[in-house]
Amino acid sequence: MATMSDELRDEVVALIPSLRAFAASLVGVGDRADDLVQETLVKAWGKIGSFKAGTNMKAWMFTILRNTFYSAYRKGKREVQDVDGQYSSTLAEHPGQIGHLDFEDFRRALDELPEDQREALILIGASGFSYEEAAEICECAVGTMKSRVNRARSRLSEILDVTSADEFGPDRTVHAALTASTVSAVKLSAME
Repeated sequence: MATMSDELRDEVVALIPSLRAFAASLVGVGDRADDLVQETLVKAWGKIGSFKAGTNMKAWMFTILRNTFYSAYRKGKREVQDVDGQYSSTLAEHPGQIGHLDFEDFRRALDELPEDQREALILIGASGFSYEEAAEICECAVGTMKSRVNRARSRLSEILDVTSADEFGPDRTVHAALTASTVSAVKLSAME
């Protein structure tokens, strides 16, 4: 078995939160995402000798994670499938805060995207990869990656019925309440 230098080990450990976020986008938050990251780390450890120093460790690790996910998907492991979250939503109480509800709407809309578009959007928008790096991970052309991201963003806007950036954040009622409390606070401080 190949040995890993302290520097490489530290680089791999620093990537775990990003790997977990990407895994969660593929399989959902929870044990399955953790298992996917763990399997990725085990595979990377076993193949560390094939990693070329000076290349992009993050892209290498994300490629291993992605390939591990698709291999498991193709094998069709015998697990309860809950891709759309219907089963898990019956187990938990819905969030009470607006931000959580907005996030749930976004998550459902993201799940409606075709897999290639969702993957592209997550790699570029959430994981911080460049188009070139994401294209390398997905083994496609850079132009294809840009097209997937553009189509994903357009489709999300349609699904969420968002026409401008002003529609993000608190709704009009909450905004009015926040504005009123800010005006009250300013008046009180002026009186002091």
